[in-house]
Amino acid sequence: MDSELLKYLIYSQHEVIQNEVLVPRSVEFEPNDNYVLVGMRRAGKTSILYQLIQKLIEKGVDWEQIVFLNFEDERLINIKLEELDKITLVAQSLTKKPIYYFFDEIQNIDGWEHFARRLADQKQHVFITGSNSKMLSTDIIASLGGRYMMKRITPYDFKEYLLANDVKYDKNSIYIPSKLTKILKYSDQYLHFGGLPETLLQNNPRDYLNNIYQNIYLGDIIKRNQIRNPKALSLLINKVAQVIMHEVSYNTLSKNVKATGVSISTPATIDYLEFAKEAFLLFDVKNYVAKFSQKESTPKFYFCDNGILNLFLFKKDTVLLENLVAVTLYNRFEKDVYYFHSKKTKIDLDFVVPSAELAIQVAWQLDDFSREREVQSLIKLAQNSDEFTKFIIVTKDQNEKIIRDNLEIEVMPLHKFLLTYTK
Repeated sequence: MDSELLKYLIYSQHEVIQNEVLVPRSVEFEPNDNYVLVGMRRAGKTSILYQLIQKLIEKGVDWEQIVFLNFEDERLINIKLEELDKITLVAQSLTKKPIYYFFDEIQNIDGWEHFARRLADQKQHVFITGSNSKMLSTDIIASLGGRYMMKRITPYDFKEYLLANDVKYDKNSIYIPSKLTKILKYSDQYLHFGGLPETLLQNNPRDYLNNIYQNIYLGDIIKRNQIRNPKALSLLINKVAQVIMHEVSYNTLSKNVKATGVSISTPATIDYLEFAKEAFLLFDVKNYVAKFSQKESTPKFYFCDNGILNLFLFKKDTVLLENLVAVTLYNRFEKDVYYFHSKKTKIDLDFVVPSAELAIQVAWQLDDFSREREVQSLIKLAQNSDEFTKFIIVTKDQNEKIIRDNLEIEVMPLHKFLLTYTK
């Protein structure tokens, strides 16, 4: 690796960061800790590093102390682990002051975690991003030796989405007609196009989303995992989109793909979906009351971004609504989000969050029939379990309180739910 090239890359990146106009993200960093940021591609990890760098400069850090390298740059794509020391040598030639290292997508280099640990052991300031959850694996975390804090970066949450659209709000905004109008407009946009930051810059966000799905998300999964049957992977993700809201077995998904004439085994189905989860394209939710084997074999799947899911749907707003509720809960409570399906008690609930004592049903609109169904499901849960104390029905735009059998159920419109339960 040529030293002059490294200097060029470092200084040219300074110019990029100086000229970048950023939407503030609500990500906090402890000043003396090192970090690994992981999340789906195009979720804004790089922009968050830019934001941190701009704040450091405002506090008096010199640009020569900033070393930002993107390891997806074709000029760095063949760099080897043993060459990484040259980065520190070049950085030390630029300044005698403490250096802040920012390594974007460093997971492309085999063994990167050993280099990262050594820098941390030397008390350097290091920030790393990656777009694969394998960076959070037990082996990687062990190699880093507890020297790094881990953060999962998601697309814009709804509060960030409002700020990115220059909508200022507080807890009273939903009661002010002019502000509520904007909140409703952007909650509908968020429902259909998701929170990937660059969608806000597009005249046709659907075309943009389709392009990055085909060429970045799908392509990255295929390349990174050396998938030999990309057609089966593509069809499988399509089939997952068709069963959002429903528990489904891996065997059923395999059969659904085979029905199109494309062969895929159940073990391959499990592997492919694991790859999609590692890439932060999908996540799953388990049945809270199922036995372990059933928990693992019949999950519900959801997409990490509504805009990507909507590529597979046609006028299925009910599906988008449940997916967005799932995303919002998962981003806040992570693995403590479940669905509740009991054959014994006949209780069937969309979501429960035990740590928050929260039970949620999702319905696009409560009419006479759906109202009774959703309310009775929550009443039955309350009668059979004392684990849950807060009961909500999320709808597109209805807002009321239902009192039945001494149980209070809040019917909450989507925008209010998003503002209440966004992390």
